[in-house]
Amino acid sequence: MKTILSVVATFLSVVLFSQKPVDVKLNLRDGSTISGSSVLSDVNLKTKYGQLVIPVKNINTIEIGLVNDKAIADKAIVYLKVLNSNSSEELKKNAYSDLVKLGVKAIPAIIAFQEDPKNVLEEAAITEYTMDQALNELKDTYNISDVTKTEDVVCFENDLKMSGAYDFIKLDVKTEYGNLSIPKEKIKSIEVLYSIQAEGNEIVLKLMANKHISGNQNGGWLKTGITLKAGQKFSITASGEVTLASLSNQKYKPDGSYVSTTGAAYPATSVDDYGTGSAYPVYGNVVYKIGEASYDILRAGAKFSGSAKTGGMLMISIYETVYNAANSGAYTVKISLK
Repeated sequence: MKTILSVVATFLSVVLFSQKPVDVKLNLRDGSTISGSSVLSDVNLKTKYGQLVIPVKNINTIEIGLVNDKAIADKAIVYLKVLNSNSSEELKKNAYSDLVKLGVKAIPAIIAFQEDPKNVLEEAAITEYTMDQALNELKDTYNISDVTKTEDVVCFENDLKMSGAYDFIKLDVKTEYGNLSIPKEKIKSIEVLYSIQAEGNEIVLKLMANKHISGNQNGGWLKTGITLKAGQKFSITASGEVTLASLSNQKYKPDGSYVSTTGAAYPATSVDDYGTGSAYPVYGNVVYKIGEASYDILRAGAKFSGSAKTGGMLMISIYETVYNAANSGAYTVKISLK
């Protein structure tokens, strides 16, 4: 009995430990977006090569494929067989209507049915109630493009991607308008804007190059959730690499060093002055400001330690005066309070 309880306790501790509070942006299939905070566990992705567990802190984006549902697929096949037969027009009409009523989850079943060679008729009857028509109607209704994948795709550690099945039914998101539960089939993609790992007086955040750019007028500065007092000591350390499409796709480090598209490496040109943060930032630097309305952009680089010159919310970003949504990669930023 003690052994069983020990195993259960260990399992629960692992599950709870793997859950992380994150800020997310959901892009829905109807074209709308939802931003807020959620709690995600490390992603257990079932791939054709086996199970892959991806730490949520390393994830940039999860692209949601078409949701496979066996119960829906079994029903769809019944209607598809009628549409693919020489049944009467009335039977085809009813099967068509019932198929479309199954919703977006019927799309993978229709695609699989069409791709199966044994379902190709030598001579198809002329009718307005066809599988192609049903598929197009469902795609139009649920804003499904022809490039939508049937598998989920997890983008992590900047530019790595892996496809497979990420099983979840819904995602709970806390927004400024209340708590929402969004079904998986309604989600097009999940952007993990940043994850927080609290360790004593330290937090770890993620700066996304496709969003957190100082020149981005729409959410370019990441709110850390830390309100500093004037004179309070704090430190910022950063690692990682980003590719800035706005700067000819050159690869940058938090200290401002970069590699050009020709492969030539350039060190950071600014003089290190981590004690004051007064050095003017260079492209790719991690920068900060204190207070949302502040116009002072101060360089943190890869390593900074100093005192707040004023009080207010600590905001961080990646320095670049021009914003390009095609930027990729992310910096991992650790903030410590003294």
